[in-house]
Order: sequence, then C-alpha cells, then structure tokens
Amino acid sequence: MILIKQKSDILGTLASTLCLVHCIATPFLFIAQASSLSCCSTPPTWWKLMDTIFLIISFFAIYWTTQTTTIRWIKPMLWLSWFILLLVIVNEKLELFSLAETIIYVPAFALVILHLYNKKYCNCNTSKCCVNEG
Repeated sequence: MILIKQKSDILGTLASTLCLVHCIATPFLFIAQASSLSCCSTPPTWWKLMDTIFLIISFFAIYWTTQTTTIRWIKPMLWLSWFILLLVIVNEKLELFSLAETIIYVPAFALVILHLYNKKYCNCNTSKCCVNEG
C-alpha cells in the first residue's frame, strides 16, 4: 500500500489512460455487436462496470497525489477533472442531459496530463520536495 501511495501519479496516469482507451473502444464494441447476429443487444456487464472501477482507482490516485504534491493549483485541478468525469459518467448512465459522447475525453485527458505534470515537476518524497510554485 505504501508503494502505491508513493507511485500515485503513475497509478493515476495508468487508470486515466485505460479509461481513455475504454471510452475510445466502446463505440467499436457497439459496432461489432450491431454487426453480429449471435450477440446480445447491450454491452456485457463487466464492460459497463469498467468506468466505475476506473473512477474508484482514479479517486484514490488523486487522493494520494494531493497528499504529496506541493503545487497548490494541481490539487483543485485534479479534483475538478475527476468530478467532471464523475458527472459525465453519471449522466451517461442516467441519461439526464444530452451531451456529446466525446465530452468524456476532456476530463480523462486532463487527469492524464495533470498526473504526468505532477510526476515530472513536483513529486514530493521523504528526503526532498519541489519548490512550491503557488
């Protein structure tokens, strides 16, 4: 668990990237199902649960990252991106508003970029922390 906390940016980048791949692959899954007569009309349950799993993993990665970063602006940007991703996914499941399907790429891509930025420029460890950029 300690290793995961220390590598939270890597975990967050991985989860966000896999989320993007999942989002990109979903339309192709639907196309493949539509062309197949032997399959069901909805995606498999495990496929629909993947976005929830990515949200949970991302939540903990952001939580741990915000505990170790010293860049003040990165914390609210990570949480804002995650919250927007949550809203888009909840909206997609409940169909509350009509949103473009591609809107989900914005917060997912933002999470990837923010984790990579934090990993490169401000990863606080036990011996030395980066300078606070305000």
